Parts: sequence; structure tokens; C-alpha cells
Amino acid sequence: MIKMKKILPGIMLCFLLGMPSWFLGNMFPIVGSPVIGIIIGMLVTMFFPKVLSTNLLTSVFAEAVFEDGVKYTSKKILQYSIILLGFSMNLFHVLKVGTESLSIIVCTLTASFITAYFVGKMLGLDNKMTTLIGVGTSICGGSAIAATAPVIKAKDAEVAHAISTIFLFNIIAVFIFPALGAAFKMSDIGFGMWAGTAINDTSSVVAAGAAWSNMVGNDKALAYATIVKLTRTLMIVPITLVLAVFTARNAKKEQDTAKSFSIASVFPCFVLWFLVTALLNTFLELGTVSDIFVVLGKFMIVMAMVAIGLNTDLKKLIRNGFKPIFLGVCCWGAVAIASLLVQRIIGIW
Repeated sequence: MIKMKKILPGIMLCFLLGMPSWFLGNMFPIVGSPVIGIIIGMLVTMFFPKVLSTNLLTSVFAEAVFEDGVKYTSKKILQYSIILLGFSMNLFHVLKVGTESLSIIVCTLTASFITAYFVGKMLGLDNKMTTLIGVGTSICGGSAIAATAPVIKAKDAEVAHAISTIFLFNIIAVFIFPALGAAFKMSDIGFGMWAGTAINDTSSVVAAGAAWSNMVGNDKALAYATIVKLTRTLMIVPITLVLAVFTARNAKKEQDTAKSFSIASVFPCFVLWFLVTALLNTFLELGTVSDIFVVLGKFMIVMAMVAIGLNTDLKKLIRNGFKPIFLGVCCWGAVAIASLLVQRIIGIW
């Protein structure tokens, strides 16, 4: 049983640093609160390197330290945030659009993972880093990375690398996708499908869709891109379950005896709860209550990103940053091209 006394100071630190991250992210949505949270966390650690070992709250919490709470936030609160994001899903809408977009989503997922595997091997990247970037590119950016990280036991530095890489291409996509879509003479539905399947983060999908809508004078592409993106988000469930099985098999091989291995230790129960909250939101029509839970879940992700930043060495991140970025370029290109090719084949674009 985790003692609240041990984890509360670290949680409060992440909460306090998460507040400015949240507000700055709302002011600069292209960057986003999670990325700002990671940056603030890394800067705090860089300028105050003893923050996780110094007892700054002794006067309030006897013998309290930040470290346990920061670790709890980066792991457990991150999982709870994914559960709450299920309240943003309406499965009826997802099923309606999913029948149209499923083939493209499956192809982009396949293209991203194949590219991530071979390019990651070529670059000599760790399998966890490769998986995080592949998942983040093909599904839904930071949320997918957040859901996958605890399943594959990824380190905070690996999560920070992956989030930073995804963030870079989110910004690029917002600026170049509308221009490319116009150059390709895409229809509103075609651009909505492309943005929804090839841009990583939901906020960036919305930003690109809004830019296109402003350009053409209607919101058809924006609405379609948003629903396609939510359909992609549901792919978190099967992908994390598959990764859990692979993680379980690898862990079992590493054990001296099979008796000491437990599938429960790697099974992502929080993903199943994500599906439960999606079902609740679909059938109960919770309205404002769902909106509140979704906002809370997004803020908890920001807190978790702050915690990850606090556990990340910024200097080391910069030194080792080229290979993940190159992998991100390759995965992102594969997803964008695959989406366009399948659209052309099935006649959407």
C-alpha cells in the first residue's frame, strides 16, 4: 500500500508546475501543454538538480521528499489520465466513420510500424524508443505514447524523446498539410481523411483542419478529420494489448523459472478501463460530466509530462536526439504517403 504521505509532495510539485504548463499550452495550442510540461520539468531539474532529493517541504510534511510522488505521477497518474480520456469517445460516431477510414488506418499503422522496425534497427535504437515513436506517429501522438509507455516499461527519458519528436512533426504538419492539400487539389473529405490519419496529435489535426476550413470556407474537412482522429485513438486498445503480450513473452523468457512470471504484471488494465469509460460516454450521454472528466484527464497528462521532464536529463536528451528525430521523419513520411496512396486506390481523393 502506497503511503499518501510519501507521494503527496511529488504529486503537488507536478500539479503546481502543471498549472503554468496548462495555461501556456492553451495560449499556444500548436505547441501544446504536454510538451511545455516536459520542458518546464526538464528546466527545473537542470537548474535545481537536487529537487528530487531535497526535502523542501519538511515544514509541511515531515520527512517528505519529491521523488516517490514524481515517479507515481509519471506512471500511475499517467494511466488514470488515459482512462478519463475515454469519456471523449462516442463509439457510434467512431463506427460510422470507422467503416470508411478503417482500411486507411490499418495501412498507415502497418506502414509506421514496419518503417519504425527497420529504420530503428538500422539506427541501432532501443526497441522501446522505436515502439514509442512508431505508436505515437501511427495512432495519436502523446496519448498513444502515454498509454504504451507503462505497458513496455519505457524509461522517462525514452518517453521524453518520443514526445519531443512527435511534437516537432505536429508543428510542421499544421503548416504544410493545408498547402500540400491545395497543391494536390484534394476534396474536403480527402483532406479530412488525410489530416485525420497522418497527423499525430488531436490538437494538430484540429489546427490543420481549421486552417483548411478557413481556406475553403466550410467546416466539412475539420469535422471529418476530427472524427477520423478519434477513430485512430481507439487503436490504442488493440495495439497496447498486443504489446502487452509481446512484453509478457519476453519477460517470461528472461525469468529463471516460469513460476515467478505473472501476466498481470504487464497486462494494461487501464486500457480496458479506457474502453469502459468510452462505453459509458456512448450509452449514457453524460454531456458536461464527460467534458469535465476529459479536461481533468488532459490536465493529468500534463502533470505526468512534468514528472517525466523532472526525471529527464536535458543535456543527454540533446546529445542523443538526432536518431529519434530521423526515425520520426521516416515514420511520419511513411504514414502520410500510405494514407494518400490508399485514398487514391479506393477513390476518396
